Amino acid sequence: MGNIQGRNNLLNQAQKYTLMQFNAEFPDDDSCLDAIKELRFPGGVTTCGKCKVERKHYRVTGRTAYACDHCGNHIYPLAGTIFEKSTTSLKLWFHAMFQMGSTKCGISAKQIQRETGVTYKTAWRMFKQIRTLMSEDISLEGSPVEIDEMYAGGRRKNGTGRPMRGDKTKTPVMGMVERRGRVVARTIPDCTSKTLLRNVKKYVLPESTIYTDELKSDGGIGHMNNGYQHRRINHSTGIYVTGDVHTNTIEGFWSLIKRGISGSHHAVSQKFLQTYLDEYAFRYNRRDVPAPMFKQILGQVSEKAG
Repeated sequence: MGNIQGRNNLLNQAQKYTLMQFNAEFPDDDSCLDAIKELRFPGGVTTCGKCKVERKHYRVTGRTAYACDHCGNHIYPLAGTIFEKSTTSLKLWFHAMFQMGSTKCGISAKQIQRETGVTYKTAWRMFKQIRTLMSEDISLEGSPVEIDEMYAGGRRKNGTGRPMRGDKTKTPVMGMVERRGRVVARTIPDCTSKTLLRNVKKYVLPESTIYTDELKSDGGIGHMNNGYQHRRINHSTGIYVTGDVHTNTIEGFWSLIKRGISGSHHAVSQKFLQTYLDEYAFRYNRRDVPAPMFKQILGQVSEKAG
C-alpha cells in the first residue's frame, strides 16, 4: 500500500502544472509559436523544401515563419494544425488547452468567453478544434474489461430508465474499460446484440475476460469466436459486486461524463457528443502519465498535423 501511495504522490507532482507556471512558460504568442516549432521541428532543424537537405531554420521577425539559414526558404509551424489561418491569439488557444486539461469534468466555452473576452462563437470553435486533438482510435489490450451502456441527452418519453426502441430523444453510448487501464467510449445507433458484439470484437483483445450487467444484448459475448470469457452481475436484483464480478470501473467513468455534461455543458447535441466523449476518454487514459495534462494535449499538435 505504501509503494502505491508513494507512486501516486510522485505522479501527482509530475502532473502538477499551475496557472503561474503556464503563464511563466508561455507569456506571449512568440513563446507559443516557438513551442509548436519545437514540437514539429525540434531545434528548428528540418528538411528545407528548396535545398532538399536538413537545415537549421531561424525565426522570421513579425511572421509565423522560420527561414532556412542557407537559402532563406520559409517553413510554417502552424500549417496543417488547428491554429492555421486562425486570427485568435496563440496565447488564448494555449489558455483554452490549459483549462481543458486542468479539470476532470470539463469546462464550458462560456467560461472561456468570460475569462478571455473572445466571443462565444470563437470560444466554442476553439474547443471544437482542440477536441480533435484529443480523439484517438485505440484497442484495449488488458484483461479484465468491463462493458456497459448509457444514454445521453434529452428525456425519455413516458418515464425513466432505458428508452424504448425507436425513441430518438436519447443517444446510446457504449463504454469499454480495462481495470486500472484505458477506456473507449463510442456513440452507437442502438443497443442491439449485433451492434454491441461488433464493437466488442473491434476494441477488445481476443480471449479477454469481459464483465457486463444483465443486459440481454450482451449475452452473445461468450459465444463469439474470439475466446472471450463472459461474466455478468445482475443489477436488477440489487447486487452490484460479487467477488471480482462488477462494472464499477465503467460506472465511475460514466459518472464523470454525466457530471460534466450536466454541470459544465448542461446539454450536448447528438452531432457533437462523440467529440465530448473523446475529451473525457483522453484525460482518463492519461491520468497515469507523468506529465501535465496540458503538455499531453499540446503534444498532439504534432501528431495530428496534416
